[in-house]
Amino acid sequence: MLDPISLAGFALALAVAAATPGPAIAAIVARVLGHGARGSIAFTAGIALGDVVWLSFAVLGLAALAQTLGWVFLGLKYAGACYLLYLAWKLWTAPAMTFQDGPAPAAGRSGRLFLGGLALTLGNPKTMLFYIALLPNLLDLQQVGLVGLVELAAVTLSILAVVFLGYIALAARARRLFGTPGAVRVLNRVTGTVMGGAAVKIAAS
Repeated sequence: MLDPISLAGFALALAVAAATPGPAIAAIVARVLGHGARGSIAFTAGIALGDVVWLSFAVLGLAALAQTLGWVFLGLKYAGACYLLYLAWKLWTAPAMTFQDGPAPAAGRSGRLFLGGLALTLGNPKTMLFYIALLPNLLDLQQVGLVGLVELAAVTLSILAVVFLGYIALAARARRLFGTPGAVRVLNRVTGTVMGGAAVKIAAS
């Protein structure tokens, strides 16, 4: 088992990094603003699992392998960027119906949303670099066994769940403020632009 102080330091650093707006947060907020909270759990679960994969790579010393198989992650990066561009296009072309006119539009199948979130994170090697830079300053990675990795993964998932749910709640609340077709159209265009910008940033990184 890992030292509780080290785990607490890891949790604090991760919380600060996760709460800092980036492509993942922009994608989550834009998606909730455009489609509501429906489907957001599957989408963010994929993002969080991607973080755990990169965390495991960093702990297990597989960074060199990730560099060797860079073409795989390059493909994932562009797949994630294309998925965000698709969501941006859907937002731009969505009808200007007020959110009170009827049920929220279908947010997509959970499996597809989950894979989209997973590709979004796996396509961003900067996440692994974050863990590579952070973990050696807090832990002796040679002493981290399977139990320690599970503890780190559990902390990571817990922190990301709190951060992501907070952003989802804020975005859902902001979404309810738009009650006219014109306002909805503006919101769709703005969130579509944000989503497209996140895709470009991922593709260019």
